[in-house]
Amino acid sequence: MADISAIFFILLITSIAFPAMLAAWWLLFPSLITRAQTRIEKSLARSFWLGLVIIIAVTIPIVILLALPFGPAKFIGWILIAVSLALSSIGSAGIAAHLGERMQQAGNNYTSLGAFIRGSVVLELATFFPILGWFFLLPLALITAFGATGFALLNWMPREKTQISSATTSPSHA
Repeated sequence: MADISAIFFILLITSIAFPAMLAAWWLLFPSLITRAQTRIEKSLARSFWLGLVIIIAVTIPIVILLALPFGPAKFIGWILIAVSLALSSIGSAGIAAHLGERMQQAGNNYTSLGAFIRGSVVLELATFFPILGWFFLLPLALITAFGATGFALLNWMPREKTQISSATTSPSHA
């Protein structure tokens, strides 16, 4: 019975801590989170593909370091895992900010912080959903969060789409 209680309370504390951590990122680094949010809104597919490239690039040295029979190498591998997941939470905060903004656009009268917290709770609960959340949504959100973090840290913003007017494209008959 004690094991079940321990697991329950660990999950409860984690459920409270995740939105709080994302809110801390959002409050401490608003421009960084806004850049990640903009990338999620404007170029979701590119964020996903960059995230996949980043995960592959980070996974290869981590696997090598963890496979070495040398204690400090394994320690560095675990540090790399922790740092990369901590950095990916910047992109997760961008996803949560996007979800919160969509809730505000739906006509709800939330403050920006209230909408952000609700967005992070929605993201968290969606990934906790058995099977579908664990094996489909969580990997997609994590990969996209890595990509959004990469774009935000590199300060690469999506290009504005320009519209070509029909007057300049039509041939003139003189």
